[in-house]
Amino acid sequence: MTTYRVAQVTSAGGAFELAEREVPTPGPRQVRIAVEACGVCHSDSMFVNAVVPGITFPVVPGHEIAGRIEELGEGVEEWGYRTGDRVTVGWFGGSCGHCTPCRRGDFIVCASLKVPGWAYDGGFGEQVIAPVDALARIPEALSASDAGPLACAGVTTYNGLRRSSGRPGDLVAVLGLGGLGHLGVQYAVAMGFETVAIARGAEKADFAKRLGAHHYIDSTTGTPVAETLQSLGGAHVVLATAGNSEAITATVDGLAPRGELVVIGADPEPLLVSPMQLLTGARVARGHPSGTSRDVADTMAFSALHGIRPTTETVPLEEAGEAYDKMMAGRARFRMVLTTG
Repeated sequence: MTTYRVAQVTSAGGAFELAEREVPTPGPRQVRIAVEACGVCHSDSMFVNAVVPGITFPVVPGHEIAGRIEELGEGVEEWGYRTGDRVTVGWFGGSCGHCTPCRRGDFIVCASLKVPGWAYDGGFGEQVIAPVDALARIPEALSASDAGPLACAGVTTYNGLRRSSGRPGDLVAVLGLGGLGHLGVQYAVAMGFETVAIARGAEKADFAKRLGAHHYIDSTTGTPVAETLQSLGGAHVVLATAGNSEAITATVDGLAPRGELVVIGADPEPLLVSPMQLLTGARVARGHPSGTSRDVADTMAFSALHGIRPTTETVPLEEAGEAYDKMMAGRARFRMVLTTG
């Protein structure tokens, strides 16, 4: 029997342990991927801690997967994939194809969205079985350790900006300079926005400028963030990457008339936004979820073209527990990536 290793948790909030699994055979419209790298995302905690419905243990998390196709299931060749192809699988791990959103072509809000680590074993392992519609090809210019995070953190920020109402030359603010935000600033600059980075602490100003930001706002100075944004003319778009509802709320009055708040940072606490804040300036607040495999492919192509890369720290699969703890504790700069090489 041929086996492969996974890093799994066997109970809610449990410690990671290595386990051996028998190498699976892909079913129809599935592929088996030899995982080369998998990013650690804060959203993995939802599955590790069983805070979403339908979790069964053991759980193998990981939805920032990059690797090579090793085996094709029936019906995959018609999609143009071959063994050896370099591919990613992100938060979008496949869709049902028949619910109302899918029939409208809005696959990322599929009623039965298949997220790796939730719907099936994720990328914290040496092998993964994934549906063919979840795959995005990796450009040769990108390494596996770069491509994995771009399939979740990258596509979320890239798509959030390109689907916003912002246009080149507009003032666009990125709230947060973490795993999402440091990519969001780079994308905003490359898209031609006058880019504002917002974070906590004066020491992050130099980093924001290295990313290309035209302005930096330290949210800890005592001057309201909204006031500073208005002094710059008001933000046409605020991309809120920080998972902090209080910090997100503080940007709303900094929006220009008809400005747009795009929320991609997750926090269970409510946003304290009044109807008057939205009505008086005809402002818009909306959530934005990740992106499909097509969006991931677009994100990687744009990143390769503009030299945009995530800042990562790579560790071997054996250190999955330590990498996960470091990510969850906010001690990672900025994406922990597990490798199997």
